[in-house]
Amino acid sequence: MRRAIVIFAVLAAAGCGGTAQQTAAKQPRLPRALARSWQQQADSVAAALAGGDGCTAQQLATSLRASVLAAVDAGRVPRRLQGPLTSGVNDLTSRISCTPPAPAPVQVPEKHEHKPKHGKGHGND
Repeated sequence: MRRAIVIFAVLAAAGCGGTAQQTAAKQPRLPRALARSWQQQADSVAAALAGGDGCTAQQLATSLRASVLAAVDAGRVPRRLQGPLTSGVNDLTSRISCTPPAPAPVQVPEKHEHKPKHGKGHGND
């Protein structure tokens, strides 16, 4: 799971620009706003997982996945990054499980049998 989060952090950093030397081949870049948004979302997933809240983490990861897929579909992600991003977010989402806490036991009130009073209404007149 951490591997997928690390992938997003690396890709997000690639989108934000950096001080690394540029190679002869131009590296694909994510739009800065997308990179920042995805990095924040991945951090939120990681925080929920660290807090033991798999249900929230799963919900956040699903939202992140939807955001990535929408950006890919809209052509906002360079072709060379589409595969790693899509597989990374799919992997992340599939590894998170939501196990809601067991509901509190319901207390059923004791049933008291209603016994008719003797002497009235039973033909004892």
